Amino acid sequence: MKKKLVVLTGAGISAESGIKTFRDSDGLWEGHNVQDVATPEGWRKNPALVLDFYNQRRKQLKEVTPNAAHLILAKLQEDFDVHIITQNVDDLHERAGSKKVLHLHGELLKVRSTVDYSYILDWKEDLNFEDVDPNNHQLRPHIVWFGEEVPALEEAVEITELADYFAVIGTSLQVYPAAGLIDFTKANTPVFYLDPKPIKIPNLRNELHVITDIASRGMLELQKMLHQFI
Repeated sequence: MKKKLVVLTGAGISAESGIKTFRDSDGLWEGHNVQDVATPEGWRKNPALVLDFYNQRRKQLKEVTPNAAHLILAKLQEDFDVHIITQNVDDLHERAGSKKVLHLHGELLKVRSTVDYSYILDWKEDLNFEDVDPNNHQLRPHIVWFGEEVPALEEAVEITELADYFAVIGTSLQVYPAAGLIDFTKANTPVFYLDPKPIKIPNLRNELHVITDIASRGMLELQKMLHQFI
């Protein structure tokens, strides 16, 4: 039976594909204040702006492709039971070939009802005001905005608790609750931390391997490390 490799990924792994993150530029995401486009308050204040913003992000996603880091993670499925928990809303992991991907913060290529949160649709084109659910409620981006609950968190914790190896790739470990997942690993689980600017992880009781590099280069090193455990 293959060992379970659980991987927490963040914006750093998609940055090399050309997808920007607001944390790279003082709270601005593609020139917009995150409070205006990634909060329930922003949606209530100016839904037209929010719809246009995510329509543009959807178009941008069509123009980018998975990078080497995404592809190496997919290849690791040959030797490990890989389960990716991602903070990213893009579909680059899936397009690279990863089969088990849990999106903590929602998905750019899905929309949901503003009233019935269980009504979720695949959506690849623009989302407009006339787009509604069967009960005539407006559809909104299927994104977990700041201040909203993270519905997938419980599943993410359950997956993490079963990890034989746990890797953190391209995330600052400063966005909670995702950053707290590492605390749910078993005490003897090796942890691999890949980031060009890694931070100190407090109170970590696991064996820690740090790779200070960008995701695409660092994944080659991580791949070698993991295969030493086979």
